[in-house]
Amino acid sequence: MRRVVNQEQETTSCPSHKQEPKQTSPQMSNDSQVAQAAFVHYFESFHRHVLDLANSVSEEQFFAKPFPYGNSIGNLVLHLSGNLNYYIGTQIENTGYVRHRDLEFAVVENGNRTEVLSEFSKAVSMVTQSLASQREGDWSKEYSATGVDDVHDRFSIYLRCCVHFHHHIGQMIYLVKQWN
Repeated sequence: MRRVVNQEQETTSCPSHKQEPKQTSPQMSNDSQVAQAAFVHYFESFHRHVLDLANSVSEEQFFAKPFPYGNSIGNLVLHLSGNLNYYIGTQIENTGYVRHRDLEFAVVENGNRTEVLSEFSKAVSMVTQSLASQREGDWSKEYSATGVDDVHDRFSIYLRCCVHFHHHIGQMIYLVKQWN
C-alpha cells in the first residue's frame, strides 16, 4: 500500500482497489452520469476492500470478536449485506428481501466465510446494477423506509448506504489490526 499526500487532502491507495471509471448512458445529464459513476466506483472499491480484509484473517477470526464488546468481521459483513439488500433491494428493486437485523449481530458458531462473502458480493452486485439502471429523474424519486426517516429520495439512500459501508470498513480495519 502506498500513501499519497498533497496539500489539500491525504488518501491511502492500494493497487488492488484501483479501478477505471465506468461508462454511463448518454441519455443522462453530466451531473447524473457523475453521480452514477461515482457511486458505482465506491461500492465496487469498498466491496474489494472488504473482501481483502475478510480474507486476511482466518475463518475462526472472521467470526470471532477480539473484544467482549463490538462485532466480528463476519457480523459486520452480514450487517452490510442486510443493509444493502433491504434499503436498495427491497425498497428500490422490489426484491422481496425480508431483513432480520438482529440476526446480523448474533453470535455465529460454525459459520461459513465463503457463503457469507458470496451473499455479500451478490448484495453489492445488486446495488451496482440498481445504480446502472437509474435515469435522470430517478435520483429525486420519493424514498422512505424504516430506519432512515431523514432520507427522502433515492440519491440520498444511495449516499447513506455508501457512507454506512465505508464506516464499517473502518471498523473492520481495526479488527484486522487486532488479529494480526
